Amino acid sequence: MEANTEELSKIAEMLKLLGLSSYEAQGFAALVYHGVANADTVADTARIPRTSAYKVMESLVQKGFAKETEGRPRMFKPEDMNKIRSEFQEKLDSLFHSLKDLQDMLPSKGEPQLVYTIYGTQKVMGKLADMINLTEKELIICTPRVREIRTELKKNLDNAIKRGVKVVFVTPPNKRIPPNTQVFRKDGLIATDVVSDQVRAMLAGPEMDACGYTDNPALALHVYQFINMMIESDKIY
Repeated sequence: MEANTEELSKIAEMLKLLGLSSYEAQGFAALVYHGVANADTVADTARIPRTSAYKVMESLVQKGFAKETEGRPRMFKPEDMNKIRSEFQEKLDSLFHSLKDLQDMLPSKGEPQLVYTIYGTQKVMGKLADMINLTEKELIICTPRVREIRTELKKNLDNAIKRGVKVVFVTPPNKRIPPNTQVFRKDGLIATDVVSDQVRAMLAGPEMDACGYTDNPALALHVYQFINMMIESDKIY
């Protein structure tokens, strides 16, 4: 039976909500359709370039969506759906638990709940540059978009390091980080969270085209604690 390309496309669009790229989402939907398949079969069904197929499948394995079978040729099959759902449910529960804590905490402290929304990639990058320039002691950047930040904000990061700022990246494996910075490796990152001196914080979307920014110390501290809790959950250096 031929795959219903329209249905697979709809599923792939929804899978992007879990942080998958377009090719990964299309590839995973195709893999689920086949049950077990090699990269070329997935590429044909998903209508993605064959040259990208193995990289896509390996990324899905790394992110916990698929697993490779033993033997040759290399074959792939989806990870157990209940396991995938459970892992994302835990992350979602943790997020909303943190949001509830934040909601309960701030009014009792009597501090204003100031979060500014910024739209546009250049403006988000500009605000991040401002945060780096204002940092005096410690800057933590938790992101899957380290290449863009490393490239566009190199001068800002270099200057921060020169003035003695401790710069920490939390980023997926195989992402190159700037020299003289500390790194924690973490799979499954979707958004970009940044904390400067525990008094400023930014939470940006997957494409970094919109973000929430705050210079409220209580809010910034909460983001800082959330990032550290995530690091401590399974230390990968």
